[in-house]
Amino acid sequence: MKGNSMKISQINVFQVDLPLKEGCYKWSNGNSIEAFDSTIVEISTDTGLKGYAECCPLGSAYLPSFARGVRSGIEELSSHVMGQDPLNLNKINRVMNAALKGHPYAKAPIDIACWDLLGKATGLPVYTLLGGAVQQEIALYRAISQETPGIMARKIKGYAAEGYTKFQLKVGGDANEDIERIVKTRAALKHSDLLVADANTGWSLHEAARVAAAVEGLDVYLEQPCKTYEECLSIRHRTNLPFILDEVIDDVNTLTRAISDRAMDVINLKISKVGGLTQAKLIRDICISHGIAMTIEDTWGGDITTAAIAHLAYSTPSEFCFSATDFNSYGTVKLADGAPQRINGRMIAPNRPGLGVTPNLNLLGNPIASYRLA
Repeated sequence: MKGNSMKISQINVFQVDLPLKEGCYKWSNGNSIEAFDSTIVEISTDTGLKGYAECCPLGSAYLPSFARGVRSGIEELSSHVMGQDPLNLNKINRVMNAALKGHPYAKAPIDIACWDLLGKATGLPVYTLLGGAVQQEIALYRAISQETPGIMARKIKGYAAEGYTKFQLKVGGDANEDIERIVKTRAALKHSDLLVADANTGWSLHEAARVAAAVEGLDVYLEQPCKTYEECLSIRHRTNLPFILDEVIDDVNTLTRAISDRAMDVINLKISKVGGLTQAKLIRDICISHGIAMTIEDTWGGDITTAAIAHLAYSTPSEFCFSATDFNSYGTVKLADGAPQRINGRMIAPNRPGLGVTPNLNLLGNPIASYRLA
């Protein structure tokens, strides 16, 4: 069987800018971005099958990742995965981890493209390979870019009218304004709508304690109030509000520590942050076994990223899928055909083999890097 296994024969890397429909996206600490730098990976095999993936960091000041780092990491990894069987996902991940310490975001698109290949080789959608469809449709959240409290309240009303029932409010700025942001946006929503105040590590410990105390009587979740795990745990112990951790949960070890400490009720599971679908599935399954719900998403992206999110979410029981997101609805560029499309605040995963999307090759143009089996 080994002699007949599929082999990776070529890796092509493409770069695409993803401008935003709203023009600018703002979050904590004064960070903002107008167009995302996305990397598309195409893995070709000796059988002629091709797998695709996308990785799009949220700039360079959010997580320890950046767009050019994705492409440099792929260059570093290419010679090690070349000639390997892309359907042997565990080995692919072991090879990548041995060749490059850390940098999970650079490994993620290789891993995801191999899942796409596995689906195409077996004729199955990726959600089936991840455990099977256990939802009829996936409830989405809408991120509300950080602006004045009044503007954010107005925007959240508009998105609620489009069918969204879950909202991620970008706070982590001035504590006084953030309290007002939370109060005004909560008042603009139905009682059944979910509101998450996501500080993206932006508050100091005393600011987070003050905001948590000020909104204690509201129906709101607090997400990642401070930079460090220890600071977040301190706030967790001071509030009765439901609590979400994101940036500090980046692998199985940090997750199991947080579960042991009862540090959160929900985690934000970003696929590229943990290294791809292989690790995301492992973390997803551990969370389910411990009763931890998840927002299933990524740092950013377009159609291909949204498809990967949809497959992982679609194979996650609804009671543990707190929310997911449709990044392809935020941008102006259509990267691929067949990607999930939002309808009334929900989406479903493609039912075609693999990720179920067909990249727009004319849009991608020529690869900016290409690596071949010698």
